[in-house]
Amino acid sequence: MFPFFSYFNIFLLYVALFLWRPCFPARIVPQSITVITSQSETHNATWHDFSKFLHAERGSHVSGMSELKRYFHRFGYLSLPETTSNFTDTFDSEFESALVRYQKRLGLPVTGKLDSDTISAIVAPRCGVSDTGTHGIHATRHFAYFNGKPRWMRDSPMTLTYAFSPYNMIERVSVPETRTVFQRSFARWAKVIPVSFQETEEYDKADIKIGFYLGDHGDGEPFDGVLGVLAHAFSPQNGRFHLDAAETWSVDFDREESRVAVDLESVATHEIGHVLGLGHSSVKEAVMYPSLSPRRKKVDLRIDDVEGVQALYGSNPNFTFSSLLQSENSLNLAVGFDTAFSKWPFSFTLALFIFSLFA
Repeated sequence: MFPFFSYFNIFLLYVALFLWRPCFPARIVPQSITVITSQSETHNATWHDFSKFLHAERGSHVSGMSELKRYFHRFGYLSLPETTSNFTDTFDSEFESALVRYQKRLGLPVTGKLDSDTISAIVAPRCGVSDTGTHGIHATRHFAYFNGKPRWMRDSPMTLTYAFSPYNMIERVSVPETRTVFQRSFARWAKVIPVSFQETEEYDKADIKIGFYLGDHGDGEPFDGVLGVLAHAFSPQNGRFHLDAAETWSVDFDREESRVAVDLESVATHEIGHVLGLGHSSVKEAVMYPSLSPRRKKVDLRIDDVEGVQALYGSNPNFTFSSLLQSENSLNLAVGFDTAFSKWPFSFTLALFIFSLFA
């Protein structure tokens, strides 16, 4: 009697409504920062207290903001005051300008205020290498280089050797596990550029020297305990690669229950990018983005990482972008499909389904 509302037509209508969504460019939502409440795991979380500055804007005066300004100075966004030796606790125009530069560089909404996205980025554990400006980083639209674009100067294809310090390793991760993690991390970069990496036992003669250190370890960049700065590495052809021994390093989150556990392979892959000459990227999905949340694994090179390092060394003749594009498209498709349910209210979807059953 009502052919338009046949079971088949209702089914097609339901499927169409369920699958339809506006064709906006794919965007991966920034991962939120977990608020850690265990006192035993947070007493050294360097920047956790910066969350109290949420919603501060120009003209605000908040006790302790001078520490936040020192953070911005450390990572290359704010110069030391000219008239005094210390930063003030006032949100002044200089700090607002630094905040805008920070938001632009890290791909955040540019508000000039300490909004939730910006605070989340600030308190996230991160690499100790400066992002820009006053510390000698040359930024492009996305990826960046150290000032002067230094690179390893060897005949191509080149081989770089690496070694682990015989005196500065950690017990939490065994030496064989550490070696395996670094083999995989070096292999990712070797896949895209004509550079190979070979482990050697001769630490003093190695091109890249890797070790775990606590606090002030003599290179002018002291570590700060749990979270905060995770690691740092120096530009070519220095080769020093240091990780904070105080971190809860992990190679398998299924075996590690700590909420402040940090994935060793993700950090290793990131720091190798610095050893090769890359600075920090403003692309959140890139390996060379400066921060990494606890218990997050981020090891796969993205197009931005590859384009940056290939501009320094050229392309591995066996590498093609097609496989990388396919991988990124698959990830974006998965993210988009996962959000399909959210395009329609659950009550509407349920009502439509029930209607199809009884129509």
